[in-house]
Amino acid sequence: MIYPLNPALMELLVLAMISQQDSYGYQISQQIKSVSNLKDSTLYPVLRRLAENCYVDIYDQQFQGRNRKYYRITEAGRQRKEFLETEWKEHIKAVLEILESSSPVQEQQNMDGSDAPEGGNDE
Repeated sequence: MIYPLNPALMELLVLAMISQQDSYGYQISQQIKSVSNLKDSTLYPVLRRLAENCYVDIYDQQFQGRNRKYYRITEAGRQRKEFLETEWKEHIKAVLEILESSSPVQEQQNMDGSDAPEGGNDE
């Protein structure tokens, strides 16, 4: 993907994944890699910040003789996710409006001057 993840979008994606089920870091990073060229080292500061802001709880669970750190969304995290999701949808809507307003017909009208104001130019 050529579009980078900004911090707010990264936070939204992580909270969305964790809201579906408790998850561990590697599991989250693999899902995010399907939409970004994320490096694993980028994810852990985001998870730490989410925990510091009380958006996620962290707990350990044994897996094949090792402790895995799992992340669980909190009520504050659910509210944050809803806010970020609303903002994202508004952003996408604004982007789509720009893309759709530059249709080929409109571009052709602008190129052949048929969209120029009456009376020519003001010089």
